[in-house]
Amino acid sequence: MHQLLRGAPRERRVFPANAFVYDREHEHEHDHGPVRRVLFDTGYAPFPWRTGVAGWAYRRLLPPRVPAGAGIGEQLDVSTVTHVVLSHLHPDHIGGLAAFPHATVVVTEPVRRTMTSSTLRDGVLDGLLPAGLEPRLQVVPDSAFHEDATGLRTADLFGDGTYLLVDLPGHAAGHVGALVEGRALLAGDAAWGRDLLGEEHRIRAVPRAVAHDHVAQADTARRLLAAERTGVRLLFSHDAHPTDTDLLAADDAATSDDAADDATTSDDAADDAATDRTTDRGGPS
Repeated sequence: MHQLLRGAPRERRVFPANAFVYDREHEHEHDHGPVRRVLFDTGYAPFPWRTGVAGWAYRRLLPPRVPAGAGIGEQLDVSTVTHVVLSHLHPDHIGGLAAFPHATVVVTEPVRRTMTSSTLRDGVLDGLLPAGLEPRLQVVPDSAFHEDATGLRTADLFGDGTYLLVDLPGHAAGHVGALVEGRALLAGDAAWGRDLLGEEHRIRAVPRAVAHDHVAQADTARRLLAAERTGVRLLFSHDAHPTDTDLLAADDAATSDDAADDATTSDDAADDAATDRTTDRGGPS
């Protein structure tokens, strides 16, 4: 951690590379909206990677650990996933994308541009992007995002308020999160963990230089902290989260317990999600 942040302890930290699933099902007989299964990010790819020298360098810098059976495609029925939302294009977020050949892939306009013309600083390993991706892309234009009451810029992906893409600039070009049912915000790599949100001023020179826009990253952190104060639950891609757990239900249960016990929200309360088990032992990308 001391290599990432000034004043941090000299300790080794494992950063999970999480993926989150949201199931939109019919809740009552009058609900005729579409059934959807939305995957937010895809974690690391199972080995071997066919990514050339760039992939070798990445694995040396941020050595990933992907145990057998840990890939997201091995933990879900891939035929049930209707949409994959990519927060950005770093390897720990797109690695499992090839496992979902029939899903619509949702990206922002800047992410789409990075796909076609990336630089070394963008950190994209082209070999992890599956062939034939273009016809399945749903590109969300910049004009679709509008500032809401929380101060965040959001775009309603399905037009029903259940799944809002959230503009979270700074970490990578076009970096987005997702606000699920107005309660849980999947914040991607807006911070390397909840405990590090708001600590952007302590980031050392090298990791600061890797960020697409470190000034925007600090502003995003301020907006997320403000949203959290309104009751929104923040979930970052590299924090530890319960696996194979209906986290929206856990959120409801925690709220009920709070009412009974006059206590604060449980740390396990979050969104409707499942996580993969891939990790890296260096730092998140």
